Amino acid sequence: MQTRLNEMRQTALEQIARATEGTQLQELRVKYLGKKGDLTEILRGMGSLSAEERPLVGQIVNQVREALETAFSAKQEELEQAVLAQKLASEQIDVTLPGRPVPVGTMHPLSRVIEEAEDIFIGLGFEVAEGPEVELDHYNFEMLNLPKDHPARDMQDSFYITEEILLRTQTSPVQARTMLEKEGKTPIKIICPGKVYRRDDDDATHSHQFMQIEGLVVGKGIRMSDLKGTLLTFARQMFGEKQQIRLRPSFFPFTEPSVEVDIQCVMCGGEGCRMCKQTGWIEILGAGMVHPNVLRMGGYDPEEVSGFAFGMGVERIALLKYGIDDIRHFYTNDVRFLRQFNRS
Repeated sequence: MQTRLNEMRQTALEQIARATEGTQLQELRVKYLGKKGDLTEILRGMGSLSAEERPLVGQIVNQVREALETAFSAKQEELEQAVLAQKLASEQIDVTLPGRPVPVGTMHPLSRVIEEAEDIFIGLGFEVAEGPEVELDHYNFEMLNLPKDHPARDMQDSFYITEEILLRTQTSPVQARTMLEKEGKTPIKIICPGKVYRRDDDDATHSHQFMQIEGLVVGKGIRMSDLKGTLLTFARQMFGEKQQIRLRPSFFPFTEPSVEVDIQCVMCGGEGCRMCKQTGWIEILGAGMVHPNVLRMGGYDPEEVSGFAFGMGVERIALLKYGIDDIRHFYTNDVRFLRQFNRS
C-alpha cells in the first residue's frame, strides 16, 4: 500500500508539472482528489488493513494529499500568471507612438458675438435678461405701442400660433416683462439676447429665424447723449478703438425720437467701397428714446423717468466683424466654415 501511494504521488506530481491549461489541471485534480479519485479509493480500502498498518497508511495518505494540493495550487497560480502575461503582451500599448488626433469643435461665431456683446454691456453695468420665445401678442406688440390695428405690424410678418400667441418677432417683450416685474422701480439696465422669428424668405441676408440683442435703460435723467455714448463704447469694443458711429433720424413705434445707427465701413475704413455703397457707413442697429406710451404701460411715469432702447441683429454684427458674405453659413453646420473660428 505504501509503495502504491508513493508511485501515485510521483506520477501525479509529474502530470501536474506537465499541465499547460487550466482544464488539464482540473481533470488531474478530479482524477486524484475527487470523490471517485485514486486517493479516495485507497482510503476506502483501508478497512482491509491490519490495525497496525492503518495509522501509518493514513499518515502517508495525508502527506500525499497535502503534497498534491500544494502542487495543484502552485500550478494553478503559474497558469494564471502565464495567461495574464500573455494578455498584457497582446494589449501592450506603445506610448512612443504619436496619438490619434481627436476632432475638437469651436465656438460658433454667433455664440462668440453674443458672449462678446454680453461682456461689453456687463462691463457698462447692464444685466442679461431672458424671456420666452413663444410669446403673447400683448407683450410682443401691444405693450410696445403697437395696438391690434397699428400699420407698423405689417413690417413684421409674424408666425402666429393662435390669435393671441405667436413666435416672438423681437426680444423687446423681455423689456416689457422686465418693466412690469420692476413695478416702477429704477434703474433698469438690461440686454436681451435670443432667437426671434419672422416670416421671411431665406437668402444671403435674410432668415426666418435669427438672433437679436436688445437693450433697455430706464431711470431719471436718461438722455439721448447717454444712448450715443453707450453705443459708441459698444462699437469701439466690438469693431476697434478707432470706430465711429453716426445717428440718422428714423421711426420705430416704441421709441421717440428714433434713430438708425451706422458705423464706419469695416472694409474701407470710411473711404467708400462697394460694401458700403461708396458712403463710408454701414447700418448696424436701430435705437431711440423709449416712447412715453411704452413707459406708461410698463408702470412708469414718463414725467418722472426716461429711457433709451436699442436692438441689433447678431448675424449682421458677425457678418461685419468676420467678413462673412452669406447669413446662411451660420445655419448649415458646415464644419469647413466653423473650423475657421478657433477657441482663442
